[in-house]
Amino acid sequence: MAYRLVIFDFDGTLADSLGWFLDIFDSMADRYGFRRLERSDLERLRGLDARQLLKLHQVPTWKLPMMAGHVRKLQSQELHKISLFPDIVETVLHLSTHGVKIAIVTSNARGNVESVLGEALASRIDHYACGSSLFGKAAKFRAVAKALGIAPSEVLAIGDEIRDIEAARAAGFAAGAVTWGYATREGLERLEPQHIFDCPDDIVHLFA
Repeated sequence: MAYRLVIFDFDGTLADSLGWFLDIFDSMADRYGFRRLERSDLERLRGLDARQLLKLHQVPTWKLPMMAGHVRKLQSQELHKISLFPDIVETVLHLSTHGVKIAIVTSNARGNVESVLGEALASRIDHYACGSSLFGKAAKFRAVAKALGIAPSEVLAIGDEIRDIEAARAAGFAAGAVTWGYATREGLERLEPQHIFDCPDDIVHLFA
């Protein structure tokens, strides 16, 4: 069955923001009382899921909402440091012109998302669900599909993290994983998503 709705994650999937997150990680660690990042260990960390990362860095889970709010505020002040990945604009436009509904589900703020997308591309998004919690994507996914009147079997959720695949599966959607974001290809493959994309053009070919 053809997909009628594609739900994108934002950071690491559409937007190249990993470098920015790495730059603020240690200051966040000092502010909220968790372990700093060992840059030499980054490649191994990219193979872990979100819960493993939180445990490894001793992040107090009750502080996650405060931390997310602080990150959104910081990013709003430094949006000039974040851009879309190459060919993302063309990919989104291709889906839109082929009649595919497009949504974005992210823990980021809508204002940040729209600023990075730019007015022309932001207007092509059919639904935004922003400010989701770290592990609250599945509920957001289901709400988006319901709001747009799309059956779960007709939805493809695309993200760059292991938790994105888990959320898609929990919502009853097909999962697509991109390899240009946070998680390694090997880490993503372990979850056996329906699709793995090594470049945005792979998404275009799926809807050719």
